[in-house]
Formats: sequence, C-alpha cells, structure tokens
Amino acid sequence: MNAALETLRRDFGGDVIEPGAAEYASAGRTALVQGSPACVLRPRSVGDVRVGVRFAAEAGLVLSVRGGGHGFPGFGTNDGGVVIDLSGLATVEVVDKERHIVRIGGGATWGQVAAALAPHGLAISSGDTRSVGVGGLTLGGGIGWKVRKHGLALDSLVAAEVVTAGGEVVRAGVEDNAELFWALRGGGGNFGIVTAFEFAAHPTTDVFFGKIAFPAQEAAAVLQGWADLLRAAPEELTSIANLANPLAGGPLAPIEVQVAFDGDDPHLAARAIDPIRRLGTVIADDVALRPYADTLVDGLVAPPGIRLFTRSGFVGRESVPEALRILAAAGAAEGAPFISVRSLGGAVARVPGDATAYAHRRAELMIGTTVAGPAPVVEAALPGLEAIWGRLAPHVSGAYVNFLASAGEEDVAAVYPPRTYERLAAVKRQWDPGNLFARNHNVRPR
Repeated sequence: MNAALETLRRDFGGDVIEPGAAEYASAGRTALVQGSPACVLRPRSVGDVRVGVRFAAEAGLVLSVRGGGHGFPGFGTNDGGVVIDLSGLATVEVVDKERHIVRIGGGATWGQVAAALAPHGLAISSGDTRSVGVGGLTLGGGIGWKVRKHGLALDSLVAAEVVTAGGEVVRAGVEDNAELFWALRGGGGNFGIVTAFEFAAHPTTDVFFGKIAFPAQEAAAVLQGWADLLRAAPEELTSIANLANPLAGGPLAPIEVQVAFDGDDPHLAARAIDPIRRLGTVIADDVALRPYADTLVDGLVAPPGIRLFTRSGFVGRESVPEALRILAAAGAAEGAPFISVRSLGGAVARVPGDATAYAHRRAELMIGTTVAGPAPVVEAALPGLEAIWGRLAPHVSGAYVNFLASAGEEDVAAVYPPRTYERLAAVKRQWDPGNLFARNHNVRPR
C-alpha cells in the first residue's frame, strides 16, 4: 500500500485528498451518502485516471467512480477505498458543427451541458436535473424531458473514451469495440471509466414547460385520462404525473402533471397540452415557453442523517389501468410514499430491444416511489412500501437502474433480464475479469 501510494503521489497530476485534509469530509460525500474513503483522487487528465485505476488495482482497494454523485445507493463513495472524482474532466465542446457532434468530459453535469449547448441552439435528450452527471445517467439510460421525441440519453451516444481495468485507454463505438459500446449503453459503470462521451446533439428551440395541478381527490380519474392521452399524443409531448408529495400535504397533495412540449409553436403546444387541462379541475397552471436549459432543476442534496429509498418499475400497455388504480389508492392512504409516473414510448420504443443494454424499450410508463427521512423513519415505512409493490407485482416488470436505491441480486436481475445479463457478463469477462468496477448494480464476470 505504501509503495503504491508513493507511486501515486509521484505520477498523479491531480489532487490527492486524504483523511485530515480540510476538504476531506466534502470530498468523501456524494449528494446522498457520506463516505470515509482512504483517499479521493481528482484527476486533471485521462492520464491521471489511468494512474488512479492502476493504484486502486495494485493496492487491492475498493474503487468508486464519481460523476455527478447523485446515485441513490451512494456508489460514488465508499469506506476505506479509493474514489476517483471526475469533476475536473467537464469540458463540453462541439467538435463537428455540421453533424452536431459534441464531446463531453466524463465529469460534466447536464446543467453544464445544457448551458454550453444553448448558444449553439443544440440540446441532447438527458435527465431533468442540472447537477446529475452525464456519465451515470447516460450509462444507465437517461429518461428526461425530450425522451419521447429524441429517445434516451444513451440513444444519442456515438462513441466513448474508456479507461479500462488495466489502465488502458480505448475507444468504443459502432466501429471500435462494438460489443463494449453495446454494453456501455445501459450496463452502467461495470466496464471501465468513461472519460469522454461523444453525442449527436439535435437543434432545439425554447419549449413549453410547466405543471398543471388538480385536487388530490381527482387523482384516479386524472391519472387514467392522462395515460390515455399520452398514448396518442404527439411525440413532442413528454409528461410526468406526481402525487402524494410529502412536501405539499402527502395524501392531500394535489396531483401535479408536469408537461414539456418540445417546440415553440403555441398552437401545436396548446393542441397537445389542452386535453390534459380538461381532465379535471385545474387549480394551478404555470406552463410557459422557456429555454430548454431552464427545464432542468437543481438536484437534491440530502441533509446529514436523511436517507432516501427509491424503487422503480415499468408498465406495459395492457397493465396501465390496473397499475394506475393501485397507485391512486396508495397515494390517498396515510403514510403514502411520493409517487411519480413517467410517460415513455415514442422514440424509446422505436429502437430494437437488443440494440443496447437498456432492456425496457416496450414499456409505456415508468413508475417510481420514494420515501425519505431519518433512517428509523425510512425503515418504518418500508413494509408499507413493500405492500404497495406487492400489489403492483402482477402489473409491472423490470427496474430503472438510475431510480433504484438498492443493489441486491434481485435488483440487478430486474434491471437486466437473463439474455441481457449473460451478454453483459461476457463483455465484463473481457474488459474487467477481476471485477475492479464493482461499485454499481454489478454484473459479475462469467
């Protein structure tokens, strides 16, 4: 360990933050979890990342890789291991103006990307949070406000620069290490550290964005009508329905339908959004034309001692009515979790199911539940949450890796169906046979 550490200090050009340093506590923390690693490395170059990977491997230490640091399980930190914090690799550059190819550093956040691309009139389908990292979101999928029109974030990815478990740098794309490229698009951080992404961006305008709220007692009817409308809505419209918001009254909170219409034509936007307004008694409506970058919100940073537990699942068309009936009833009950339902379909569903490692192309909706509070409060809420998911079980399948707080074998099996998992395991065996990159929803090398 001491010899490896001396080599690290000699060869590493970035910051090495160890216990006792003034910034150690903040450096060891993600947005949701406090860790106590042996050291946090902040590389300034791809060469530094290579040195950091080799150090962790030679020292036999657990390795965490941090992009934005918003993962619910806290994979971006650990106790007693090494954290490679990519925040210093955050450049955003349009490298091909004709094809709108954008090269993005592995430590960039989506807020940085949206701000950098706005002067060019470009955007990339991403998530809905400024401080979320490009890396974690893309490698797991990328469901946001342009998902029905432009697909997942990973659907716009054309190449990646990867530092492997052996400390080498490779390029992954359709023509370079194609199987690795397949695995990166949905397989998470299992295969290496992506130090740069190349995306094909698309021209964008301002978008119509905001929320329409209805009384809580109308939730059941609004949810069913909303799902029916989204099934036939233009792909420019993406929407999320939220209920039982604990910060707005829990079971008594209004049901809020957030909408994003990807275009600046007011007549087309009204044609798509007005049917939602007619679903019930509108008590709030702030939909307006906004720059796309302004649709992204600041990410949650949990105060010390506060835990978040999130679970997700996908709903196929035939199961939508019953799943929404269960959710509406759950949202009206005392102690309800925060419930979110996201519209999918459109461009997501047009990609063949085996084209990427993201395996849930045919789902019409994604549902998520979240409970938050001190650990005893969350633990007390888990049996009720399990009961809700037990009722949902016949009507949902899979899980979205980016909205999943646990990482047991059942979770990994939900994220990756058997055929997908076996293919990922073969890629893992080639690129990371020793499972150095295990701090994730882990695919073990076969």
